[in-house]
Amino acid sequence: MRAVRAATFSSMRLRNYRPFFVGQIISTSGTWMQTVAQGWLVLRLTHSGTDLGLITAARFLPMMLFSPWGGLIADRLDKRRILYVTQTLSGLLALVLAELTWTHVITLWMVAVIALALGCVNVFDNPTRQSFIAEMVPETALRNAITLNSVTINMARVVGPAFAGVLIATVGIAPCFLANAISFAAVVVTLAMMRARELYPVTPQPRQRGQVREGLRYVWHTPELLVPLAMITLIGTLAWEFQVSLPLVARYTFHGSAATYGTMLAFMGIGAVIGGLVTAQRNRVAAVGLGRSSIGWGVAILAAAVAPNLTTEYVLLLLVGYGSISFNSLAKTTLQLAARPSMRGRVMALWSVAWLGSTPIGGPIVGWMGQHLGARWSLVIGGLAALAAGLAGYASLVRIDRRSTAAAEAAAVEASVETLVEPVTAEP
Repeated sequence: MRAVRAATFSSMRLRNYRPFFVGQIISTSGTWMQTVAQGWLVLRLTHSGTDLGLITAARFLPMMLFSPWGGLIADRLDKRRILYVTQTLSGLLALVLAELTWTHVITLWMVAVIALALGCVNVFDNPTRQSFIAEMVPETALRNAITLNSVTINMARVVGPAFAGVLIATVGIAPCFLANAISFAAVVVTLAMMRARELYPVTPQPRQRGQVREGLRYVWHTPELLVPLAMITLIGTLAWEFQVSLPLVARYTFHGSAATYGTMLAFMGIGAVIGGLVTAQRNRVAAVGLGRSSIGWGVAILAAAVAPNLTTEYVLLLLVGYGSISFNSLAKTTLQLAARPSMRGRVMALWSVAWLGSTPIGGPIVGWMGQHLGARWSLVIGGLAALAAGLAGYASLVRIDRRSTAAAEAAAVEASVETLVEPVTAEP
């Protein structure tokens, strides 16, 4: 048991990763509080699933359009300095939203503008934060560190919605936004606590023409990156829209409140934490595992879509959460390990486009289906997308694993031959 626990939390032995881990839990809990509060605020203002999808789309539209440039900035500049700026700006935007809501002057267009501004900040924050993990830990610990980072996000999904539900029910929506504003200070503090000499910095890329196109060409000609990104795009567009689908299911299928929505997210978070801890113990990354996790996740979402009562829904959302982190952590690890270090920022920017930036397309579609066909359909479309992505990509992922195994075996044979052949020196 002690060995399993040590393997699961191996990255926590690293001095710079520990404060980052804690800061992410605090900050992401605040983000989930704001996510719950904002979704409920939009429904209170408009009673429209389509509007909820559009507001969600506004937050991710800049990422869809400009993330490749954000990734290039992450490859060019000091990542820790970028995060100081982006985390501070995110906190200020949350503070503005709290003030507008507290004074009862908030309108839908104001929510949309703030969501759009936050999306602009995330253009730079997301790829920088994802690729910065590789500079906090050695490559041997990268998979564990990425998985534990996903665990923090889902631990926050348990804590944040729970607090949000209590605050909304007792004191209102605005305190959720205020708490999120304060939570960003935790990340700024943990960044300041890091020891620069213990980081593993990648040499910044010099400014050159065509670097964004270079990143796109690199991914296009690298199947180990292209196939996972294609799967992530389909799933990110239609399946990873729970901030649109779950409020609709909570309110219109089960006739619940913000607390119901928060509890749904909390159960998803619990399942994801369990899944993350299980995933963190694994040492080997196989591409085909991405296909299997996609198929399993799709089945879980479809089961949640037809849950007959709220108790069953909560139980099935545990499985949905487990599937979400299994797929997400495998996807991010596959991309980071397959990408050259000089390209990681640009590759993870494309991950941001595929996973989050696709929301401007998927959010309104899911919201419209939930409003006009029934709330359950907002989950059905996501389950079908995950199932289809896993089935369609499975054969390609198998071929990727075969090439990887063959290359590793060839390298091992070459290394063994070199050790057997003694160097021959010329006679004087």
